[in-house]
Amino acid sequence: MKMHFCIPVSQQRPDALGGRYVLYSVYLDGFLFCRVRYSQLHRWNEQLKRVFGNCLPPFPPKYYLAMTVSMADERRNQLEQYLQNVTADPNVLKSDIFIDFLKCVQLKTFSIATQTTTLDIFLPAGGRLQVEILTSDTTERVLEVVSHKIGLCRELLGYFGLFLIQFCEEGKLSVVKKLVDFELLYVSLQSCGVDNCKVGLRKWYMDPSLDSLLMDCRVALDLLYTQAIEDIEKEWAKPTETQKRRLEALQREENQAKFLQLSHEVWHYGYVQLDPCTCDYPEPGCRAVLAVGNNEISCCITLPDGQTQDVAFQLSRVKCWQVTFLGTLLDTDGPQRTLHQDLELRFQYSEEGHWQWFVMYSKQAFLLSSCLKKMISEKMEKSAAENPEMQIEVPEQGKTKKHHILQNQHKDSHSFLLRKSNIKATESDCVFGNIKEEDL
Repeated sequence: MKMHFCIPVSQQRPDALGGRYVLYSVYLDGFLFCRVRYSQLHRWNEQLKRVFGNCLPPFPPKYYLAMTVSMADERRNQLEQYLQNVTADPNVLKSDIFIDFLKCVQLKTFSIATQTTTLDIFLPAGGRLQVEILTSDTTERVLEVVSHKIGLCRELLGYFGLFLIQFCEEGKLSVVKKLVDFELLYVSLQSCGVDNCKVGLRKWYMDPSLDSLLMDCRVALDLLYTQAIEDIEKEWAKPTETQKRRLEALQREENQAKFLQLSHEVWHYGYVQLDPCTCDYPEPGCRAVLAVGNNEISCCITLPDGQTQDVAFQLSRVKCWQVTFLGTLLDTDGPQRTLHQDLELRFQYSEEGHWQWFVMYSKQAFLLSSCLKKMISEKMEKSAAENPEMQIEVPEQGKTKKHHILQNQHKDSHSFLLRKSNIKATESDCVFGNIKEEDL
């Protein structure tokens, strides 16, 4: 599935020969990822073409005359679509050409040299692990280092992920983002601009039934167990009083397997908890606390009269969703490195036989979108496992007909739509646009 790449702004810069060039600010999951020129992206695309040929999406053409404002805006939109589309191919994502280029521009953007450093990785329930890494190591590489140090089975690596987590007052935690495999973990941590932000290891799947695949690995079992304890302590998972007493008894007995088995009956077990936000349901301006998992968005909504209402939006009834940046970058060359000030996620939902739009205003809109994509991915994998004839190999030069059949079963229900937002440029040489993803 496509990554949350967007290019909401660009700037004109003078070059050494007295001319000017355009520098594009590329954001990933709402955070500044790199700044890059068209010529750099063009050379990168040529390198990718030599390996992947016609499988690549179209790249914006060169202009040999001065660009008008509309031409510059069109190119910015095309580059944004290119970055989103090229990341839809897992073979491209894992290629050295793809990773090495992004590694180079990310280091250069934030003026970070490659060197050895130590990094604390926070484990569930207060654990901590110190690892030695390079500042140029990808998240995938750091996860491999962590797994080796704690003894996690290599084949289970895909069930865990590294996250940026903000440690707040009174012991509260806020999940900032799931780190993407190819981004440089140290650089992203240093550049995110979030106070008291740390790197945490957590499981990364939304279907609690997948726990069963990890139970035979002692280290994986211990990680699931300690995360379940932490989620209950943080009130992210909400057991009844009876369940709480039984869980405490199992915890005293150190019976991890039975503890997790009972945890599956706990409300919101295995869900990703989001910070309080605002929504437009059942009326505009309502406060809401969201938890995402097990194929639903669970909302505890506070009504204007102070009463609360629990609502669950089932993923099977979501037709599409979109993330839009509603604000304005006031200082494009300054330290502002996040789009999280004014984000909304809106989704189209079937309610009583009618399609309605529901809107969530949250700084974690990209995280929410990532969770939705993860649930869809797991659903598709489960469907493929139940229908072996649908499991196909993707050939080098394209995809088979069967693969398209499987994709189309989900396409109409799970896609990103483009929505125009009222965004104004703050400088004459800036170009603004929308955060867009479509056709998962």
